[in-house]
Amino acid sequence: MGLFWRRKKEDQFVSLRLNEPAAKEPPPSEAQPVSARPEPQTAATPPLEPKPERPAEITPEPPVKVADPPPVAPSRSPFQTSVLGLNLSMEELQAQEAALEQEFSARFRRAVAATRDSLSEKLDTVFAGRKQIDDELLDQLEEVLIAADIGVQTTLDILETVRRGIARKQINDIEALKQAIKSELLHILQASERQGVASELTVPDNVAPYVMMIVGVNGVGKTTTIGKLAQRIKAEGNDVLICAADTFRAAASDQLAIWAERTGVPLIQQKQGTDPAAVLFDSLKAAKARGSEVLIVDTAGRLHTKSNLMAELEKMKRVAAREVEGAPHETLLVVDAVTGQNGLEQARQFLKVAGVTGIVLTKLDGTAKGGIAVAIAKELNLPIRYAGIGEKVDDLVVFDPELYVNGLFGN
Repeated sequence: MGLFWRRKKEDQFVSLRLNEPAAKEPPPSEAQPVSARPEPQTAATPPLEPKPERPAEITPEPPVKVADPPPVAPSRSPFQTSVLGLNLSMEELQAQEAALEQEFSARFRRAVAATRDSLSEKLDTVFAGRKQIDDELLDQLEEVLIAADIGVQTTLDILETVRRGIARKQINDIEALKQAIKSELLHILQASERQGVASELTVPDNVAPYVMMIVGVNGVGKTTTIGKLAQRIKAEGNDVLICAADTFRAAASDQLAIWAERTGVPLIQQKQGTDPAAVLFDSLKAAKARGSEVLIVDTAGRLHTKSNLMAELEKMKRVAAREVEGAPHETLLVVDAVTGQNGLEQARQFLKVAGVTGIVLTKLDGTAKGGIAVAIAKELNLPIRYAGIGEKVDDLVVFDPELYVNGLFGN
């Protein structure tokens, strides 16, 4: 199974090879006489009387040269396209890809606008009129980064790196200082991405379905995230199934059913109060029977302090592992970006008890505390997998560290 969030490379486009020459006819059987020049036969010709054989020796004719067929001008076949590109040529697909990339960059910049405005305004105030870097400047810079919810420890680590650069004469003016902070933020996010606990690349192709378990506290947008995630993975060409294992909260399955209908993804659900592990077991069986490639599992919103709910989650993970090798392959924690440092503490506790492998950061477009992404990446070494940047069904995007940092600095 490929990466759900990676676009297909050019060499992954599919051709059915319908324009290739037809295969050669098999040779005639030994029972049939072979003549040097077979005569064409027609159905209307009556059978001829056999002539007596003549003992005269037959001289074989020289082989006839067949001229090569004229070259055929290349034409665009509707079958020589991407499975997702429908009737588009490769050039049209590449142009479409570039347009989508540009649109995505603009949307991501808008999503971090509130954090950028807050951070940039404060940075401009700190740097205004200064030509040299001193301890007072660095102290003010520390306050600005902490206020953006980058976190105390993360901020101290960043400034320690900056001080080393100043001591080595690598940072000697304000512009170099800005660039050093930007580079350090990007390094933190990219390092956590490389050190991600789970990756689809680690799952053998013969393991199906790929099980994604979604966890988090109530009110962070978990149900909405599942609906958007199902739509995204389905759009990548995968067969998706949703498991409504939140049987604790009233109307949880009904809300998920609305999203399932909207996205056209099948849903397995049972009545309220059913053992969530039983719902998961039925969903795994259904996914195997249907040949589904991805199973997204909803779970009841829970605090890490609720021991009974955490034990329930452990039971579900055991059921998944028994039915599918290595499952759950991904455990995503949904964190509301608006909560700031509270989100960091949630991630810390869920990492201990639920084996979280990645973060979905929702409502990134509605907060000035978007720096929490850096704090989670640095302190917990957890990759930010996805970010919610709006209310629409396609507003769950793959988190891009470079776009995020450039967006914070207005680039």
